Amino acid sequence: MSERLREVALASTSPRRKQLLESLGLDVCVVESGYDERVRDRGGSAAETALAHALGKARMAASVGPPVLVAADTIVLLDGSMLGKPRDERDAKEMLRRLSGREHHVFTGFVVADRSTGLTRNGVEATLVRFRTLEAAEIDAYVATGDPMDKAGAYGIQGRGGLLVASIDGDFYTVMGLPLARVGASLRELGHPVLA
Repeated sequence: MSERLREVALASTSPRRKQLLESLGLDVCVVESGYDERVRDRGGSAAETALAHALGKARMAASVGPPVLVAADTIVLLDGSMLGKPRDERDAKEMLRRLSGREHHVFTGFVVADRSTGLTRNGVEATLVRFRTLEAAEIDAYVATGDPMDKAGAYGIQGRGGLLVASIDGDFYTVMGLPLARVGASLRELGHPVLA
């Protein structure tokens, strides 16, 4: 039986992704990738774009830290339009107005790489999210917290952003930014089980 994985490198500055990996009992070393995820690929679907960004982060990650690397990117899709992180508070409010009372999809692309062997696994998960109808004052109050500013679609499902959500159909962790079950399965396939 393989020895349990104890530490990973994370090619993301997202505190939520770091928190999710730590919740698995892993020590997480955040490594610089320098990849600009705000640049959206032309012509690709939201799923293809999320995966392309995750692959870009993994490819550009500094070769420091533990050999096992995780990278991810999340995109919100509404009416065929991809929503990344808001540029400013005005942009955040506009995104939330558009999402109010509507359904949208959240796509998270991920990469798990063993840099010592060169083997990788990757994939994309999608979850359908339904927002309740939001009042203008609620949107203003949520944006004023600063919470939406570093999140695709201008909200996080954990914490205060969860108050905006009526329901989800799919994986909660995909919306949070890292589909844990898929990442865990990929780690096992590469010979690095979290549970061993």
